[in-house]
Amino acid sequence: MNLMVSLFMNSFIALLLISVAFWLPQLNVYAEKASPYECGFDPMGSARLPFSMKFFLVAITFLLFDLEIALLLPLPWASQTNNLNLMLTMALLLVLILTLGLAYEWVQKGLEWIE
Repeated sequence: MNLMVSLFMNSFIALLLISVAFWLPQLNVYAEKASPYECGFDPMGSARLPFSMKFFLVAITFLLFDLEIALLLPLPWASQTNNLNLMLTMALLLVLILTLGLAYEWVQKGLEWIE
């Protein structure tokens, strides 16, 4: 009996949430929301607009330093190893390589937004 009540309540809650999700957005409809393009570009304009490569450079720089954080995250747990000098040397080598890459990009004006 408990299984039937649980299945009924789960089905009822799921159907209620689905119907609210379909009904609620229809209460406040305006032109921008009804447009098939919500990305900020004009859907009637040219599809061949020039796109700045600076967006890609900033995204790649963000991913690079996000990866650095992901690689250095287990460092506190790794500090309990037997060979602490090797672990710290590898961590510092990783940080040094990424810092040199950032310095090179900075010197080459890769972080400048103005073209």
